[in-house]
Amino acid sequence: MIYTVTFNPALDYVVAVNHFTPGKVNRTVKENIFYGGKGINVSALLANLGVESTALGFVAGFTGREIENGVKTLGFQSDFIHVEKGMSRINVKLKSDEESEINGMGPEILPKDVEELFDKLLGLKEGDALVLSGSIPSSIADDIYERIMEKLDGKGVRVFVDAEKDLLLNVLKYHPFLIKPNNHELGQMFGKELHTDEEIIAHARLLQEKGAVNVLVSMAGDGAILIAEDGQVYRQGVCQGTVKNSVGAGDSMVAGFLAGYLEKRDYAWALKLGTACGGATAFSDGIGSREEIFRLLDTLS
Repeated sequence: MIYTVTFNPALDYVVAVNHFTPGKVNRTVKENIFYGGKGINVSALLANLGVESTALGFVAGFTGREIENGVKTLGFQSDFIHVEKGMSRINVKLKSDEESEINGMGPEILPKDVEELFDKLLGLKEGDALVLSGSIPSSIADDIYERIMEKLDGKGVRVFVDAEKDLLLNVLKYHPFLIKPNNHELGQMFGKELHTDEEIIAHARLLQEKGAVNVLVSMAGDGAILIAEDGQVYRQGVCQGTVKNSVGAGDSMVAGFLAGYLEKRDYAWALKLGTACGGATAFSDGIGSREEIFRLLDTLS
């Protein structure tokens, strides 16, 4: 089974306004509500591929109940922990001449809530996969990824980590199966800008030396590079299309890679499917559909 963790899920209220004017009444010309959070995005894309997963995390209040009910319509199951204080976030994303966001705070997560999550994670068994992605709410200690991986160390669970800088660097000693920095995040880890494929590959190998099994580096319009566990380097170009949405594209790439690897144990195929999944979401208003994923897959060499 695949498990995803979203520490601070949200309802994303996405609205479009023609020529937004501060201080005036502005009326929307388009609006959508999405169930947000990086782990939820991964589970949603997996569901579109027909791959089962269970979403874990914390929810609270009426918004938390809506998230829990809503993800069922996306085709995957959840096992969220209901916390007592606060409510799950509503994030307002405004699309106009410029894009703006107002993100909610989220609920207060207590130590006993974290322990309940640990109890669930200790039920994972050999062969399971766990996706840890995104930032950590202020009410949780920032070593939470590290503590989770320490508890799962040696259990045969493949852990996929999509996080920035110290969150990522601190878990490498527990040998995550895949990490996915983008090229800018990779450079930030080493305090420099990386301009060439050779520089990116060299620094990705340094992360392998620190413990990562596979390193997938996304490079926006320049495609992606995978340095696999056997040292082989795989390159994949991008899909062609009109970008509508940047939210969830990276999560979709992780989901597609995970699904592709578990299907065939083939890194080239996993990277290709991950690229198609990322593109499908980027070219859609929400998470990429199965039809769009396989249409794009046929265009990739």
